[in-house]
Order: sequence, then C-alpha cells, then structure tokens
Amino acid sequence: MSNPDTSTTQAQPLHGRHALITGAGRGIGAAIAHRLAADGAQLTLVGRQANTLQALAQTIAEQHPEAPRPQVLPCDVTDAAAVQHCFEQAAAGFGPVHILINNAGQAQSAPVQHTTDALWQQMLAVNLTGTFQCSRAAVPGMLATGWGRIVNVASTAGQRGYAYVSAYVAAKHGVIGLTRAMALELARKGITVNAVCPGYTDTDLLAHSIANVVAKTGRSPAEALAEFTRPNPQGRLVQPEEVADAVAWLCTPAAASITGQDVSVSGGEVM
Repeated sequence: MSNPDTSTTQAQPLHGRHALITGAGRGIGAAIAHRLAADGAQLTLVGRQANTLQALAQTIAEQHPEAPRPQVLPCDVTDAAAVQHCFEQAAAGFGPVHILINNAGQAQSAPVQHTTDALWQQMLAVNLTGTFQCSRAAVPGMLATGWGRIVNVASTAGQRGYAYVSAYVAAKHGVIGLTRAMALELARKGITVNAVCPGYTDTDLLAHSIANVVAKTGRSPAEALAEFTRPNPQGRLVQPEEVADAVAWLCTPAAASITGQDVSVSGGEVM
C-alpha cells in the first residue's frame, strides 16, 4: 500500500485500504459501505443479491469518482468453498483484504419449543459460522501485510437475552466469544478484532419484524414499533449511520489499542 500524505490520511484515514463488507446490499451494511468509501477505503461488496450490490456500487462510484469503483462479489457466507473463492477474487482485484466487516446476518423468531432443527442451524450458519469462515479466509492476508481490522456486527442480543429468538441470541453470543478469542490470537500481529452490537435499528429487517408482530398479534404498526423502541433508554430506533460511524472508527489507526471489545450502539440499553 502506498503511503498517503498527511492531509490525505487525516481526511481519509482508510485511504488505500481494502475493505470487504458482507451483507453489504442494504441497511447497516450499505451504511458501512458509504462510510468506509468516504474514509478512502477500496470496497468489495459481498452479498447474495448481485443486483442490489451493483446498485450500491454504482451509487458509491458516482459519489466518489476519484476512487476505484467498488467490486461486487455475490457469495453465500454459509458456503465455505464459496467464501474462499470470494476472498481469492477480492484479492485479485484490490490485493489482500485489510478490513473485514462481518455484517451478513438473519433473524428469525420462534418459542424455544417450536424452534426447529432447521431454524437453529440456519441461525448458526449465517450469523456465526459465516463470520468464522470469512474471518478465517481474511486472516492470512492480514498476517502477510502485518495490519488488519475485523469488525463483527453482532447485536445487543449477543450481550443479553431476548425471548422468542433463542437461536439468534445463541449465535450472536457465539460471535462475541469468537471475537474475543480471535482478538487474543492476533493481538501481537497488528490485527484488531472487535464486535459492534446495535440495538433495534431502523432497517428493512426491522420493518419486516414489525409487520410480523402486526400480523400475529393484531397490534397497530405504532404499537408494534413501541415494543422495539421501549428497551432503548433514548426511546428511539438506532440509525444505520450511527452503527457505521462506530464501525468506521474501529477500522482507523486511532483504534489500534481497541481489541476484543463488544461495543453497544443501543442508546444505553446495555451498559
């Protein structure tokens, strides 16, 4: 990586760094992509819907015409072979991945007695195993360059319990445990590993959850929304851009001493 001048480093602290973001197409992932692009990173956008990723890449390219256009790599993070191929393609385009944002995730609800084996395995596969497989693929390149940032987008569900989402909660607790273990392994290698834990965030995923509550309980949308804002002491939903700001800071040189942490972005829900 070239050494940017001081003014560039201050304005774009991630100038020339290669950042790969999973689940990048919308919501928190898209907000992170916009923020890291503004900070100078070269982006690889990963997800299952190529058309959504291409649209995001086009928008970012128009906003940052001086930077390389983001590369788009459709990939299912639960498929180990596909993940390995994805990282090989990413490196072929922009070199080794310096920054990995493990954002891909799913949330499904069911009482524990009605949680099927399939639901349980799916929640673990997407939220936990996918995070592990992408991290495993990224670490060799980070070790070779002597610098890296891994940020796992977990959830307040990984810091506390929630009813009716036992599989999701278990998976996100696993993500935080994985974060701590990797942080210890890589602490002397110039690589930090942290988790960001959003509370209920204003995304399409939450809108889907609200619609499910309305359909199942007969509550109004406003009543359903109130159930999601109630745990937040600020009485509101977290905004995707707020999560992106926390992620971006953890990727900067200024956060070199921060590793193994699970940072709650939740208006004080978790203290």
